Amino acid sequence: SQLAVMELAQPRDLEQYLALGKRRHNELCRQKRIFNARNRIIGGDTEAWDVQVHEQKIKEATEKARHETFAAEMRQNDKIACILEGRERRDKKSLCKAINDFQQCFQRPETRREFDLSDPLAFKKDLPARQSDNDIRNTVSGMQRFMGEDLNFHERKKFQQEQSREWSLQQQREWENARAHQRCAEDIYMRTRLQFDEAAKHLQNLESATRKAVSAAVKEFNKSQATESQERKIREKKQEQEDNLAEISNLLRGDLLSENPQQAASSFGPHRVVPDRWKGMTQEQLEQIRLVQKQQVQEKLRLQEEERQRDMDWDRRRVQTARAALLMERQQQRQQRDLRRALDCNNLSLAKEQRARKKYMEEICSNQPTEDYFTQFNTRSR
Repeated sequence: SQLAVMELAQPRDLEQYLALGKRRHNELCRQKRIFNARNRIIGGDTEAWDVQVHEQKIKEATEKARHETFAAEMRQNDKIACILEGRERRDKKSLCKAINDFQQCFQRPETRREFDLSDPLAFKKDLPARQSDNDIRNTVSGMQRFMGEDLNFHERKKFQQEQSREWSLQQQREWENARAHQRCAEDIYMRTRLQFDEAAKHLQNLESATRKAVSAAVKEFNKSQATESQERKIREKKQEQEDNLAEISNLLRGDLLSENPQQAASSFGPHRVVPDRWKGMTQEQLEQIRLVQKQQVQEKLRLQEEERQRDMDWDRRRVQTARAALLMERQQQRQQRDLRRALDCNNLSLAKEQRARKKYMEEICSNQPTEDYFTQFNTRSR
């Protein structure tokens, strides 16, 4: 019966049904909110919010401690890197300085064997072309001195040997001094390195102690949080059970499940009801709605019949008008065809007369003079 009512309902009735269904849905949502004891008392779960805020603070504190630990490690690593970089820079500087000092002291350009070939003061130091027979500048081609004729051969040889011995002793002393300086530098480097290692070890011990303390604090904090969370869950479960029992009791004793029709009566009049408590229309109201719908259907059928008759009248008039226009068009076509036939006959007679006149004029022009032609032509035309 309700499906038949919906099939015969008008658009306005459908809008009312939709509005009524929407109000029912809103009322169900409101009842869910109202009958929830937790939300009905304070409108929100403040304990859960406090727990969330507390957990967020704990998380921020843990994250801050972790970041501070990482920052301390980064500062320590940066300090160690700076120390090692300064040590390497000092070592490079001392090595370059030692190399430069050695070159300035023991590898001067004038001590080289081939310095005389690139000496810039060679021309100033040069001697005359010939000074004595013992002049070493005299070549074989000059024939100034021959092999074995050197008078200072023994003294020169002895002097060269003495000079070689002095050079060897000097090189040994320089080598021993260089080794001593190197051993001293290595001892200083090792002592400095040991000091840095001791400092790094001390910093590492401090870092380990700090990490242990932080881990112990975090462990103790987590333990306390776990205990509090367990206790809170127990309290929440107990409270939830009590709320569920209270809600079940309220629902069993209330008018919602009992469906009392008197709860929909409104204080504004007998013709009005409370939407959130209304349980539906009575049988008399439904019968009245069906009667009104039947009347509306009969009225609609009458209007459709009148509209159909009016459309048939207009169609008949339109056909008559089209038929009259077609007859008039055919009459006009017949008149135009008669006029065209008469015009064609007239044109044909005129053409025959013109051809005859032309033929006659050609015969006259060929047989008579021009004056006789014109006279005869005018006579015929008269």
